[in-house]
Amino acid sequence: MLKVGFIGTGVIFDLNVLGYLNNGDVEITCICNRTTDKAKDKIKKFKLNKDTRIYSDYKDMLAKEELDIVEILLPHHLHADAAIYAANKGVKIISVQKPMALSLEEADEMIKECKNSGSTLSIYENFLFAPHILKAKELIDSDFIGDPSSIRIKIAMGGKGGWKVPNGANKWREDPKMVGGAKAGSPVLLDNGWHAFSLASWFFGEEIEKVFAWTGNYEGLDAPAYVMFKYKQNRQHLIPQYGHMEFSLMPEMQIHSNYYPTDEFIEIIASRGIMKINQGTSMGNSMSKSDVFAPIVLIRDGKVETFNEFEKDWKLSFINATKHLIEVAKGNKEPILSGKQAKYILRFNLAAIRSSELGNEVLMKEIP
Repeated sequence: MLKVGFIGTGVIFDLNVLGYLNNGDVEITCICNRTTDKAKDKIKKFKLNKDTRIYSDYKDMLAKEELDIVEILLPHHLHADAAIYAANKGVKIISVQKPMALSLEEADEMIKECKNSGSTLSIYENFLFAPHILKAKELIDSDFIGDPSSIRIKIAMGGKGGWKVPNGANKWREDPKMVGGAKAGSPVLLDNGWHAFSLASWFFGEEIEKVFAWTGNYEGLDAPAYVMFKYKQNRQHLIPQYGHMEFSLMPEMQIHSNYYPTDEFIEIIASRGIMKINQGTSMGNSMSKSDVFAPIVLIRDGKVETFNEFEKDWKLSFINATKHLIEVAKGNKEPILSGKQAKYILRFNLAAIRSSELGNEVLMKEIP
């Protein structure tokens, strides 16, 4: 049985833990939080084993526990130190939340230490495991709509709804050094935007060549924001491939979500058709019940097709992601985002932040 430990018990714990529950292959043996009462509350809430050990210092936990999997659910700026420490303590599978680190230098250090210790570094990206997203990827890879030429990802950020996130969880995001560096940093592009950057790379399976980004400044938040990018064309395509992301603010809008007041909509244009992928974070809310917002809509050969037979709840992306991670720990699969792959997404992120600061396009190779 695989032994699992958690570092951090914030709101994201409530989703990350779901794939471990009632799973005979794993046992959550320990939890760490600076405030131990919060860890106790989580044990009670999710009916974990009453013998689950609680720590206030993750270094103490990793020194005393022999873990197969550690879930690092800490703020971005603590990812590298915790992952490196876990690697040095011989943890087999190290799962880190997005973004993997604040800089490419930190990412390199994480990758190096995990390689030296024989640990597997896996960056947790739940979006890639949402049932309708997996189906969309399958359709694209099977040439169902032809050769993809462009992708547009629309991120709608409401002002109300979802979980109540503690103020302390947002305080550190006000420091530019904690959100991508540059003059002002970018909590929108580096934090919320990580999922979109991951999807843009994963759907097409191509590297990014250059990026242009613009960010606004609404009450201290770097939004609205726009990112345009061109793919490298390592493989031959009918026409050059491009992409566009738009982060839109709706400060008076309540997005009825069980999680965050955010939702995502994706449009992919290919040589023989158009694919629309509806909803991400808020999948499962009242909008999901409408036929207008079927999870996948295809326009192909003069016909409209819908794919609607999915269980509609964002939590499934976390459950599937965790089950995949368990298979990685058992040696049956590879991480969906290895350290090297996640470093590439981070480079994409940082290129957009650099571009928004400079006001001109940036080549990916210019980001050291």
